[in-house]
Amino acid sequence: MATIITMPRLSDTMTEGTVATWLKKVGDKVSEGDILAEIETDKATMEFESFNEGTLLHIGIPAGETAPVDSLLAIIGKEGEDISALLAGKSADAAPAKEEIKVTEETATTPEVTKAAAPATASLPKGVVVITMPRLSDTMTEGTVATWLKKVGDAVAEGDILAEIETDKATMEFESFNEGTLLYVGIQEGNTAPVDSLLAIIGPAGTDISGIAENYKTGGAPQVAPAVAEEKEVAPTEKATEPIVQEPSTDGQRILASPLAKKIASDKGIQLTQVKGSGENGRIVKSDIENFTPQTAATPAPTTSAPAKTETVAAAKPFVPAGEVFTEEIKNSQMRKIIAKRLAESLFTAPHYNLVIEVTMDEAMKSRAIINSVPDTKVSFNDMVIKACAMALKKHPKINSQWREDSILINHHVNIGVAVAVEDGLVVPVLRFTDAMSLSQIGGSVRDLAGRAKNKKLLPTEMEGSTFTVSNLGMFGITEFNSIINQPNSAILSVGAIVEKPVVKNGQIVVGNTMMLSLACDHRTIDGATGAQFLQTLKQFIENPVTMLA
Repeated sequence: MATIITMPRLSDTMTEGTVATWLKKVGDKVSEGDILAEIETDKATMEFESFNEGTLLHIGIPAGETAPVDSLLAIIGKEGEDISALLAGKSADAAPAKEEIKVTEETATTPEVTKAAAPATASLPKGVVVITMPRLSDTMTEGTVATWLKKVGDAVAEGDILAEIETDKATMEFESFNEGTLLYVGIQEGNTAPVDSLLAIIGPAGTDISGIAENYKTGGAPQVAPAVAEEKEVAPTEKATEPIVQEPSTDGQRILASPLAKKIASDKGIQLTQVKGSGENGRIVKSDIENFTPQTAATPAPTTSAPAKTETVAAAKPFVPAGEVFTEEIKNSQMRKIIAKRLAESLFTAPHYNLVIEVTMDEAMKSRAIINSVPDTKVSFNDMVIKACAMALKKHPKINSQWREDSILINHHVNIGVAVAVEDGLVVPVLRFTDAMSLSQIGGSVRDLAGRAKNKKLLPTEMEGSTFTVSNLGMFGITEFNSIINQPNSAILSVGAIVEKPVVKNGQIVVGNTMMLSLACDHRTIDGATGAQFLQTLKQFIENPVTMLA
């Protein structure tokens, strides 16, 4: 059955998009993952990927034309399929939507939300802006509010971070594009709501917003700003009940802390101003709270003979272990849910097998030392592995493939995904056209992407389009492990630690440095011999780094 593709919302403030270029034309075959078109948003020109396969039967927005979000963009289905009914139905639905979108500038979200909101938003008080749950990635259908960084009644300036929102790919800071007072919060911390649900209302302090929120779906008990006359009376109570973890630091800057760290700190009564963060940019994480020892905790009461008495009693009784059963339940984040879903799908749909090879690292260690002696150059062993993988993939393109039900897609471009551990889970930023990058370019790009991943600054487009993945746990002392394939890739390489140990060279036992590589393959696309040949080539590149410079 044919599928209707609508104009996506590719940024949180996008209300309409312009088709810059169509990369497919009517009658072309479309596979899942193919780039259909380049779409200009209010922020950038982005590639729009197909999540369906079939034949492109209809183009609704020609190149160069602009249309609102959710307008008919294209129809994909079986070749020769009759789509006249779909076109007629879409046209009938589209006409009233256009009339309603013109009601007011503030209501320009999606047609569906506009229809529901039109009666109230047509008479929005001056300066009031309705903010909905943004679609922060192309596959996001719902979002979870991890943390509110503003509370009802707070002043909001353009550019302030309103909240941290968990998408299906990452936890991202959501920035305000308006200024005023936060009058209403529609989705409470920890609650999940669909894209376009009412997130917040911003406007002049004291504005009456009664009746606006009823036209939207909200998550949890909403919070509404008190009337101006009541603010002075209510404010002290709110301040008294505010959790310790929300207090600002002594220098007036917001304390960077994960939602879980804040919760644990609140439960334990720990002030975040006393805790030193070990995360990126001093961000406080769970382990910082768990390992925290208060500086003022050692204020003993006057000593008495009680300790001696306690020792006597303890000595008189046999030792009996004492304690209490203690468990902790941590709500699954949106990222953790998606990780679980996708890895389970990968493991249970792709028949995995693993090939392991040991690589001698002596020459690689010497080469790295020489490369890093050049000023302003920093290359890691992981960068060398990535470069070797890119070159080996060009020689063995079957490894750089994707499974389709009726075909195998061979990628002749090399986009390597690099697994990066972040506090809430795992993300895989992508190095595009890795085979064309030098070692120093790979090193600089990996550091940039990994740093922004840990600071939740990665764009969704920077985590898409990988053809092969590298996962390295060597820095944690893990010598060998097997990874689950990052679909739609057909393989993933697991990189272990470099180990110094006795090895045999020219019939003599000497001290050498080796590293274990494990390649997980999808047996539907990669046969054992093909995977083994790839590892042999990879081994040759890593053991002889000079060959990667040719």
